[in-house]
Amino acid sequence: MDVHRVYNSNQMDYDINHANPKLDKMLPSNEDRFDSGVDSMKDEECNSIVKHMESLNMAATVSTRNDIDNEPWKKEVTEDGDTFLHLAIIHEAIEETIQMINQSHGDPFLNIQNNHRQTALHLAVIMEQPQVVERLLKAGCDPQLVDDSGNTALHIACKRGSLSCFGVLTQVDSSHLPSVLTTPNYCGHNCLHLASIHGFLSLVETLLRLGADIDAQEQCNGRTALHLAVDFQNHELVQLLVAKGADVNSLTYGGYSPYHLTFGRQNAEIQQQLYALTAQELLDLPESNSEDSDWDVQSEDDQMYDDIRVVGCK
Repeated sequence: MDVHRVYNSNQMDYDINHANPKLDKMLPSNEDRFDSGVDSMKDEECNSIVKHMESLNMAATVSTRNDIDNEPWKKEVTEDGDTFLHLAIIHEAIEETIQMINQSHGDPFLNIQNNHRQTALHLAVIMEQPQVVERLLKAGCDPQLVDDSGNTALHIACKRGSLSCFGVLTQVDSSHLPSVLTTPNYCGHNCLHLASIHGFLSLVETLLRLGADIDAQEQCNGRTALHLAVDFQNHELVQLLVAKGADVNSLTYGGYSPYHLTFGRQNAEIQQQLYALTAQELLDLPESNSEDSDWDVQSEDDQMYDDIRVVGCK
């Protein structure tokens, strides 16, 4: 089966295009969407996938675990590394998805990663399927596995602002949270950084309540969530972080405080607020960094900084 992806390395997220009305549903417009490449498939190939999925006999007629493990649908994988579970999630075939999960409790099948290192759990978050996320977690899918950008499922939920999937990921099994909250992706950003970059205030507040380190530094330039809030001129986020105890005197690896990052920016309210809170000795810019600084910010977490690149960030 020719099922491929068009992967946008600038966004590190995914787009989906549909070709077969039997599998497809209208999805909300979203710049970040998984692309299964279905539009590039021949009609007969796409129809073959539909018929194959419909013909799967998963009615729990087998009597032993060995019989279940030997089901053909657990062994078939596309050239892109997708199992039938991956495909069912991508195409929103919820009934088939749930049937496969029900017959795979504790099975390594649930944690198979495709060629982009995505598990079924990653895809369920991307496709906004919180009910599938819950079933996968309860069936034993590992929430700490990362995709080829270093993102866990929770990283993706924080980047996309998926409140429903975020809620399931943090409530169904909280034992993994301390590890996931401190884990940076391959661009050096943890979950709090991603929620801050994309301006999801409710997620930021919840992450802090769950134990995220408010002053954690991202690994590219050493910016905290407060630095990032200034970068993106998000006054509400600045106010929230300050109220929650963010260190206004924290310095990036280049020696910049959040107040320093207000220079040349339009929001005077942010500058005034941070000026009043910043230590006197940190109000002046570092002397030797007028040009080779870490000022400029681009629009996405994987292309945040011009001066430093991290392995894995394209």
